[in-house]
Amino acid sequence: MLILVVALLAVQARLWFSDQGLRETQRLRAAVELQHQENAALALRNDALEAEVQNLRDGLEAAEERARADLGLVREHETFFQLVPVERTGRDPR
Repeated sequence: MLILVVALLAVQARLWFSDQGLRETQRLRAAVELQHQENAALALRNDALEAEVQNLRDGLEAAEERARADLGLVREHETFFQLVPVERTGRDPR
């Protein structure tokens, strides 16, 4: 009977405290869940980037919009006006 109890305790100790035990299993499950969440976020980002690439390939409007916004380009026969804010000093300019 004593041998049976010792064997049972040895198996339980190995289950709870070994590298392949429940703690390691819980840690791995948490890591897998975290990876699933990260993958889902990256999949959304990839979808958005793929849509932008497709839009740039197919649509001239998107390319023009990017050129205007990112590079400051204007079309022929357009006039670009840049408004510069006036610096205020302590004096009244009037």
